[in-house]
Amino acid sequence: MATLLHVDSAISPTASASRDVTAAFVKTWTEAHPEGRVIHRDLAAHPVPHLDHFAVSAGFADPSEHTEEQRAAAAFRDELATELESADAVLIGAPMYNFTIPSTLKAWLDQVIIVGRTGGEAGTVARPFTVVASRGGSYAAGTPRESFEFVQNYLEKVVTGMLGAEIDFIVPELTLAPVNPALSELIPLFESSRTKALEEADEKARALAARLTEAATAA
Repeated sequence: MATLLHVDSAISPTASASRDVTAAFVKTWTEAHPEGRVIHRDLAAHPVPHLDHFAVSAGFADPSEHTEEQRAAAAFRDELATELESADAVLIGAPMYNFTIPSTLKAWLDQVIIVGRTGGEAGTVARPFTVVASRGGSYAAGTPRESFEFVQNYLEKVVTGMLGAEIDFIVPELTLAPVNPALSELIPLFESSRTKALEEADEKARALAARLTEAATAA
């Protein structure tokens, strides 16, 4: 039985392009892989704490000498890391806020990336990651704001470089067009991007389910 870890980080629980697409992905994945399991971690509804001195210092101290605060911080990081390690694939909703990922998602990454365990050359989470990177405008190659893109660029480096995992992106763009009068002329492009993102979610979810089923059969 394969497990999909589904992480959402959009602030809004409803009016969210990234949540719409991750939900579509999960729906298709579940239909195609009914015996599978989905773990949903909503970082907006239940944010994880930012990495602090106790969590970091615990990693450099003998566990038998941990303070109460270090023990609690280390146990929480272990819980998150174990959850990630238990997944066969990871789905992340990563909307662009101020040109980069939400701080809640950064906090989660800082907690789960444990050098010598999940992070590093012998990392334990070499899984396929699918990221829904939604954004209000367009930051594609050749656009005026191409150099402002710090969602895909950052996550690609973290996931492949630190976690040793593979990453694939779905990018719904121009999500502000329907609500910002100044962008109203871009609504058709937004609608096209949204349709494409939902189609990609369906295709990639089916492909992932088939891949995990094939891997389980081969094992």
